[in-house]
Formats: sequence, C-alpha cells, structure tokens
Amino acid sequence: MSNSIQKSRTEFNKLQKRLRHYVGDAIKDYNMIEEGDKVMVCLSGGKDSYTLLDILLGLQKTAPIKFEIVAVNLDQKQPDFPEHVLPEYLASLGVPYHIIEYDTYSIVKRIIPEGQTTCSLCSRLRRGSLYGYAAENGVTKIALGHHRDDILETFFLNIFYAGKLKAMPPKLLSDDKRNILIRPLAYCREKDIERFAEFKNFPIIPCNLCGSQLNLQRQAMKSMLNQWDKLFPGRLENIFSSLRNIAPSQLADTQLFDFVGLQRGQAEGGLSVEADESSGLEILEL
Repeated sequence: MSNSIQKSRTEFNKLQKRLRHYVGDAIKDYNMIEEGDKVMVCLSGGKDSYTLLDILLGLQKTAPIKFEIVAVNLDQKQPDFPEHVLPEYLASLGVPYHIIEYDTYSIVKRIIPEGQTTCSLCSRLRRGSLYGYAAENGVTKIALGHHRDDILETFFLNIFYAGKLKAMPPKLLSDDKRNILIRPLAYCREKDIERFAEFKNFPIIPCNLCGSQLNLQRQAMKSMLNQWDKLFPGRLENIFSSLRNIAPSQLADTQLFDFVGLQRGQAEGGLSVEADESSGLEILEL
C-alpha cells in the first residue's frame, strides 16, 4: 500500500471517528433516540442527509439500544431530477426506504414570483408531506441533516433580520405536537461533512429549486462565518458553546426572567443574583 493511500485511509478513519463521536454526544445530551424508536431519516440527496444516514446506520450496529431506521425521500418533481439515484443507493445499503412523490416544485413556481426566495413555502410543503408519512407509519423520531453551521447561520439570520435570539434546536417538538424532530449532526462542522462526503463518494443530487438561489441572506451568513473561521480559529466553537450556556438574568427578556420582581438578596437557582455581576466582558471607562 502506497503512503498516499495509507495517509488517506488514516485521515478518513479519524474523520469518521470524529463525526460518530459528535453524533453520539448529541444523541446522548438531548436524549434524541430511545429504545424501540423508529427513526425516519429525511434524505434529500445532499451531503448532509447522506452523512446523517451513514453515521446513524453505523451507530445502530453498536448502540446499547435497539432502534429502527427508515430512509424517506420526498421527490418534489424538479426538472431533470434523477429519480433512480436514491432508490439504487438505498437498495445497495439494504436499508428500508420510501419515496414520497409530491409535485411541490410546480406549486412553488406558481405561487412565488420569479427571483424571490422559495425556501419558506418549499419547507412548509415538505414538512406537511413528511409529517403525514411519519404519522401513518409509526415513526417516533424524524431525523434532519442540519449541522452546527446551519444552526449558527440561523442564529445570526434571526439576530440581523428578525430581532430574535433564536436558532435551530437539536431536538424539537413540532407545532402540531405530534412529532419529535432531531438533529443528530448538531455538533458536526460542515467542512467535516463535506470531506466525509468526498471520501464516501455519495451520489449527490443538486437542488434546482432553493439550492440554485445563491443570493439568499443565508448565503451571506455562511460567507461571514467562513471568514471568521479562517481569521479567528475557535470563534465559531465559542459562539456555538454560548447557545448551550444561557444566562437569562444577563440578557433583557422580561418574559424569560423576572426583572420586574427582582429584589435585593434574592437567590437565583441557589446563587445570589449579585454573584453574576462580574461575569461579563465589558470594559468600563471611568
């Protein structure tokens, strides 16, 4: 075996181990998958969902609990969509799968004016179809392929354009209260997923609807985060950590913390409120 092949294999093994570790930690931290669960992996044909399915299938073999996996793809009838790719790939894995056929492409194109963002409507239509399948087939968890960078992009989109501190939670109860959505890739970096997809040579299917809209606000967030990652190593890790380390009394939301009823000497979670006074990083000029 040549040195280059050995090096490549070693790099792949490290990458795969890292991704499995991150996914395992996320599943454990948020109790994403439990004994007897039937997990529906939403497979789009992109690098993220392929990686999600691959990692979950690997963990399924070694996990201390038993759970089922079914891969589900929504065929949105986009022009020139290669309908044979996913069935052939999934059949080669031997994983149970189902293809939902629903022409959301025509609906979106008819309703959304040319040049405007289609993501919102497209997403709602997809959710309805996937939720319906889950309810009819005993699915207990719906696994989505969003990763750490997706969560950070959403966080800054909400700050810049919606005036909210809000992101994508790793685990979510759907609005209809009937479905639990999980994001096992929540701790994984997009650049690791990209590299993993290259190693595995997944049969990637490009999106001709929302994926072709390059001037979206999300693309601007992605560019901003990528630049930060290059210029300030560790910054994205710190930002993501902050999403898991919230101090409500140090923000300004009167619905989240009772500022109005705050009294001297009052305890907050067993600690004096005043104890947080020096926790900030402000520089005060006197």
